[in-house]
Amino acid sequence: MSTAPRYVVGIDLGTTNCAVAYVDTAEEPARARPLAIPQVVAPGIVEPRPTLPSFLYLASESEFAKNALALPWSSESPAFTVGELARGHGWQVPMRLISSAKSWLCHSGVDRTAAILPWQAPEEIGKRSPVDASAAYLAHLTGAWNHAFPDAPLAEQDVFLTVPASFDAVARELTVNAAATAGLPRVTLLEEPQAAFYSWLGQAGERWREQLSVGDVVLVCDVGGGTTDFSLIAVSEADGNLQLERVAVGDHILLGGDNMDLALAHAVRARLETEGTKLDNWQLASLVHSCRQAKEELLEKPTEPAAQVVVLGRGSKVVGGSLRTEVQRADVDALVDGFFPPAALDDKPKRDRRIGLRELGLPFAADAAITRHLAAFVGAHRKATTVLFNGGVMKSRALQRRVVETLDSWSDSPEDDLEMLGGTDLDLAVAHGAATYGMVRRGKGVRIRGGTARAYYIGIESSMPAVPGMTPPLKALCVAPFGMEEGTETSVSSRELGLVIGEPAEFRFLASSVRKDDQAGTMVEEVDDRMTELAPVSTVLGDAGAAEAGQLVPVQLHSKVTEVGTLELWCVEKAGRRWKLEYNVREAPQK
Repeated sequence: MSTAPRYVVGIDLGTTNCAVAYVDTAEEPARARPLAIPQVVAPGIVEPRPTLPSFLYLASESEFAKNALALPWSSESPAFTVGELARGHGWQVPMRLISSAKSWLCHSGVDRTAAILPWQAPEEIGKRSPVDASAAYLAHLTGAWNHAFPDAPLAEQDVFLTVPASFDAVARELTVNAAATAGLPRVTLLEEPQAAFYSWLGQAGERWREQLSVGDVVLVCDVGGGTTDFSLIAVSEADGNLQLERVAVGDHILLGGDNMDLALAHAVRARLETEGTKLDNWQLASLVHSCRQAKEELLEKPTEPAAQVVVLGRGSKVVGGSLRTEVQRADVDALVDGFFPPAALDDKPKRDRRIGLRELGLPFAADAAITRHLAAFVGAHRKATTVLFNGGVMKSRALQRRVVETLDSWSDSPEDDLEMLGGTDLDLAVAHGAATYGMVRRGKGVRIRGGTARAYYIGIESSMPAVPGMTPPLKALCVAPFGMEEGTETSVSSRELGLVIGEPAEFRFLASSVRKDDQAGTMVEEVDDRMTELAPVSTVLGDAGAAEAGQLVPVQLHSKVTEVGTLELWCVEKAGRRWKLEYNVREAPQK
């Protein structure tokens, strides 16, 4: 009989920082603890840090001395570096710096397996795909673990890897692929907001039942460096015991601390220009990095009037190698008002203005007001009674107060003040929570019921006579309902469909986070704005060139949510043949 691995490991593959926590099950009591991550912090210098910045720098051939980027667990001198040096040095040479790889990983408008990063960098840079960049971070974390625990390789432990709740099935599959490339063939996915909540549960112990009651709804407000995610977790009762269920998730919003740093940098640059000093885009990139530190300092110290920032020197306008200036208290106050303004519950985020041509890139949020995005989420689902903050941005007490004030203003009863759950380290909570979840799966703790964060549909072409200039309308058949649990499967037995075999075909997929009543087999006759189209699957099912190529074979659909949290869809013929729809990512159709 095989025994369970000794270590349960949680990995936060963050947009701006990665972290690792683990539980040694041989200890009593077993508790989650962080793993210090060695990384290159300066050429030739390796030091441990609590987190690994999610930045990959592609060094030029003669940029660093031999072995300057070497790591303790590798005998090779790599041509790239990830972590602290990548982030700090990369702002000086931004065309060689990869950042926000996770945001690219869920961007359906590009081929995420193609070498496209750094975005718009010259081809001679030797670019990487979003999957490869994510794999590089995971490979570094794997090397760090194996260096610390040589007798317990990470690939042989129980590994739980977190993803945003808003990640669709394709992004989850690509994350699993990145882990496999990094030498982790067996990982289980967990949503980041749930991980943050598990961290709080682990910290609270049995006391959590004293802080939450039946009917409570916990908003997990997660604002990190590059993204904003919202989730709702409801408290209910069954057989006299409290139960937790994740009941709603928001969209993947590309809006966070990085936007705030850029806004500060533009404010400083505008002030310098009025004083006669003009900065180019290269200097602006370094100023953004300096503004991040100033922002954090001023948010943590509300009585400080200003914080120093440094602009790297370049050109005749800046003399002496660098220029020192300030981020002022008024700049940060304007930042809070701009990103967290007061909002009414019926407010909606501003939408993109559509013009004939637009620059390709990440689909950043058009509205910088996080509180308006929150209003749209809460308005579409239900009001919260309690809030749990997560993400580096929400470490600021001032920003926490602004969010709580906004949520309180939506209450039907002014005397019902919103409760706050605290006690977690917002930089490490997701990794800690993932490790805690691993112990819950072993029967040590209470589990949050969740399942899929969206309902999933496959597009069905309507059967109708040909009409000149008219495309047959698209229907949507539900193949996986909202909340379908991991490890379960279902057959869409009420529908028989015709499957094209033996020649190229495209399958269109859709998802919805608000259509919670649709069941497997529900046919949506008209696709509306409550559904989002995902990347299509282009493939050939069956043997190309066979005698039956191009024929329609009657099949039924069978879906499965795997134990690791990915979605499988099978086409099953009555005669017994089965074809799996693999996610072969292509560019999504433009709308």
